[in-house]
Amino acid sequence: MTIMETGGGAPQAAPDLIKETTTQSFVKDVIEESKRQPVLIDFWAEWCGPCRQLTPVLEKAVRNAKGRVKLVKMNIDHHPAIPGQMGIQSIPAVIAFVNGQPADGFMGAVPESQVNAFIDKLTKGMPGAGEPNIAEVLAEAEAVLAEGDTAGAAQIYAEVLAFDATNIAAMAGLAKCHLTTGAIDQAKQTLAMVPESKRNDAAVKAVQAALDLAEQAKSIGPVTELEQKLAANPLDHQARFDLATALNAAGKRAEATAQLLEIVRRDRKWNDDGARRQLVQFFEAWGGADEATVDGRKKLSTILFS
Repeated sequence: MTIMETGGGAPQAAPDLIKETTTQSFVKDVIEESKRQPVLIDFWAEWCGPCRQLTPVLEKAVRNAKGRVKLVKMNIDHHPAIPGQMGIQSIPAVIAFVNGQPADGFMGAVPESQVNAFIDKLTKGMPGAGEPNIAEVLAEAEAVLAEGDTAGAAQIYAEVLAFDATNIAAMAGLAKCHLTTGAIDQAKQTLAMVPESKRNDAAVKAVQAALDLAEQAKSIGPVTELEQKLAANPLDHQARFDLATALNAAGKRAEATAQLLEIVRRDRKWNDDGARRQLVQFFEAWGGADEATVDGRKKLSTILFS
């Protein structure tokens, strides 16, 4: 499940809970969106005093519902066709759409308690009702990303951030999605959202390590050139080190590990223990549970302690 069961959309932007609509966008904003979760359409006008009383109450209730329902507002003076077709004769009028159809509604500036009760009744028993289980949603995002659906995972992480802009795991996850697609600058911008006090979070450090490695890879030559260079001189540790970095960038983790282990085996002290330190950075970027990390650590230990 996702927090709001949304489909499609740009992964960089969190979906809006409250928005204005027009005659042209009504079908998309209300009809289509209500097939994902209930949508309240608020018909209002600038001259309407009760509308001004109801609007902040409605907005507060929708935000407190945390994604169980969305609010779409339509100014009937600017866009009279839709309310005319629906037979709206007095405002404020709030109509709830579910699965593309009007389901319920109320008129007038009702109190906050009544609005909350209306939303609770509308969403009772629906998927996603109540507080979202963020841990489950984040786990789903990880699984989706592991399956190769980067855009889908990014959408889920964006939804989490729509509800909790301070969620570190979602920030790290979204940055990882950007990095996976090669959008290094966007990954940097997302990581920049992480407060200094949270920089040592394991998920953040993993993405930062992967980002650093990606930037390293940009400055070295292609794999074939490095392989030829190493074939000409197997003792060229710098070429072997660069080859490992390039192989990692290409997703060849086992091969990258093997090249760095070979440097450690041949010359542990090379470049101030640079090969081992690079391996540690690989492990951090891949995560402790990754098969390449587990296998690489075993092999490194065998070399270091044999």
